[in-house]
Amino acid sequence: MLLVLTGITAICVALLAYVNELTKEPIAAANAKTLSDAVKAVVPGFDNDPIAEKKMQEVNGVTYAVYPASKGGEFIGAAVEASAMGFGGELKILVGFNAEGQINDYSLLSHAETPGLGSKAADWFKKDQKGDIVGMNPGEAPLTVTKDGGNVDAITASTITSRAFLNAVNAAYAAYAGQNTTDGATGATAQTNVEQPAEEAAPADSVSVK
Repeated sequence: MLLVLTGITAICVALLAYVNELTKEPIAAANAKTLSDAVKAVVPGFDNDPIAEKKMQEVNGVTYAVYPASKGGEFIGAAVEASAMGFGGELKILVGFNAEGQINDYSLLSHAETPGLGSKAADWFKKDQKGDIVGMNPGEAPLTVTKDGGNVDAITASTITSRAFLNAVNAAYAAYAGQNTTDGATGATAQTNVEQPAEEAAPADSVSVK
């Protein structure tokens, strides 16, 4: 019995390793395409290769990926990856900023939020939506929900997710501004006091009503 179980385990491990090897490259290619499409969406109009020119920027001990965009050799903005802990787990976004530090657009890369509630973050903060943040500059004032005295409408019944999302946007801006301060590309003001948000305690996402 022991030999049979050992043999079955060995076969299963070998099969899993084989499947992992087969799918590794397609998954990596799919992730690369997702990132490339997201960068094009949040900082349109560039003629360089932001992904190939990726820079890493550290803010408060956390390292962020910054993808600088330029056109005709002139800096026009950057896309920045940032994450925060939402209600269900990590929420990862890509935020695009123009040369003045204003938000162009964003893409929700991954999340583990409640379907129909926190998952609305994919569109809620887009242009002309209820929580529209496009055109805002986190360097002038960190983005916060109205419940906390800010001017951004939280997702209905998903305040925790909304706070996490905006914390990620603020962190992305801090990395963007810090990179620009280093390079002297723009006059964006760096925020050095942005903290990675901790997961908030709540009995259920559905009761976190604005």
